[in-house]
Amino acid sequence: MRDVIQDIDQWLIDEAPIGIATVISTWGSAPRRVGAKLAMTSDGKISGSVSGGCVEGAVFEAGVEVLVNRQSKLLHFGVADETAWDVGLACGGTIDVFVEPLDPVVYNFMHGLLDEDEAFASVTIISGPTDILSKKMIIQRGGRIFGSINTAVDGIIAATARATLANDVSNRHTFNLPDLEYESFEAFIEIIQPAPTLIVIGGVHIAIALTAIAKNLGYRTFVIDPRRAFSSLDRFPDVDHLIQAWPDEAFRQIKLTPNTAIASLTHDPKIDDPALKLALANPVFYVGALGSRKTHKKRRNRLAEGGITDGQLDRIHSPIGLKIGAQTPEEIALAIMAEIVAASHNS
Repeated sequence: MRDVIQDIDQWLIDEAPIGIATVISTWGSAPRRVGAKLAMTSDGKISGSVSGGCVEGAVFEAGVEVLVNRQSKLLHFGVADETAWDVGLACGGTIDVFVEPLDPVVYNFMHGLLDEDEAFASVTIISGPTDILSKKMIIQRGGRIFGSINTAVDGIIAATARATLANDVSNRHTFNLPDLEYESFEAFIEIIQPAPTLIVIGGVHIAIALTAIAKNLGYRTFVIDPRRAFSSLDRFPDVDHLIQAWPDEAFRQIKLTPNTAIASLTHDPKIDDPALKLALANPVFYVGALGSRKTHKKRRNRLAEGGITDGQLDRIHSPIGLKIGAQTPEEIALAIMAEIVAASHNS
């Protein structure tokens, strides 16, 4: 949803009818993962992608029809289908895509949860009786529910969504309920987690490029530097949060979670070392520090003297970034971000 939210917001201002397509299952070498979205309007505006280009035209055509008829569609593309070859999905995979009119009320509620960086499960009925097709429920991490499918089945759906949210894996689920009003229907339960966070220690030249790349990848970005000349708005106009403070003070303003990456770039032990101590004391998924192997050996010795264990020190990626022969600040930023992405996928 974050890929298309900015365009949808504008289209809603323009009062344009909006359709949204979601990848609900994939197999093989399908180019986009489950949850990928393509938003569209009937006058030809498109945002996002469900296939990296392979089936966008076919999905858009279906979306226009959905907007005209107000009837959702479940589409299937695969190598065994003539349609798949016609639209270009000959890469060895299959995808199922659900296309529906956007419900502004549900969208605005989800928008608020995204703004608050709250995890939640979005349930959409993708097949079954027409009176519940496309209906949605939102189940928040704390158990609160928004929306209703049908009072006879809401409880069962909510319980399944909570279990799916706990497992943190979006999936399709078929409900077979012979004793209830709706004997059988299928739902897509999408898990939406808070946006990942990148905290950069030091407003150096590399940080300018690094935060720009991170923003394009959907990360919330922070830059921490007590030196005002390095942490000015002129240098970082697009960073989400710019904190002119020492790390121990700055970190009190930020929640460090398993969705957080930290890159320490000042090359100044007075700033880097306190930041690394705080980072290593929290369950962040990535900690990196700029410097050569010789510099990092000295850093390890200093941190060890301060009580940091070998196991904690081994979490630090240094020299920081993947080995791509990077030389310029922009190339180094690319190498760092690539390493962060790899870490986020446990690669």
